[in-house]
Amino acid sequence: MVKQIVRDQFFLQQKSEPATKADKQIVDDLLDTLRANRDRCVGMAANMIGVKKQIIVVAMGPFIFPMINPVITKKTGEYQTKESCLSLDGVRPCTRYKEIEVDYLDQDFQPKHGKYNGFTAQIIQHEIDHFSGVLI
Repeated sequence: MVKQIVRDQFFLQQKSEPATKADKQIVDDLLDTLRANRDRCVGMAANMIGVKKQIIVVAMGPFIFPMINPVITKKTGEYQTKESCLSLDGVRPCTRYKEIEVDYLDQDFQPKHGKYNGFTAQIIQHEIDHFSGVLI
């Protein structure tokens, strides 16, 4: 189900909890909501739809995939950039890494490990920041 985007900065700055199999519907809602906002959004964290769980969805070209409880295990190539967020107005500076490795659970709660670079890596880093309440 497509959910409304949360813009309350106080809520967005709260920490997220690890997701469990009981949170499967949140994954589906995030996927639906990202698809509905694809013209202006490339990634989304669960707190953006009002749920403080460690779940993100990422658009990589025509593909959209979820990452449950993702943890960045390696990062290289630090750089400075500017980003925007669907939940906030404007563009803000931030530090990102060109290449990252991530451990996560897929939509079936199976463990995965992925290597990402470029813009996809940047999206994942931005969305994972949401878990700590970091707003760019």
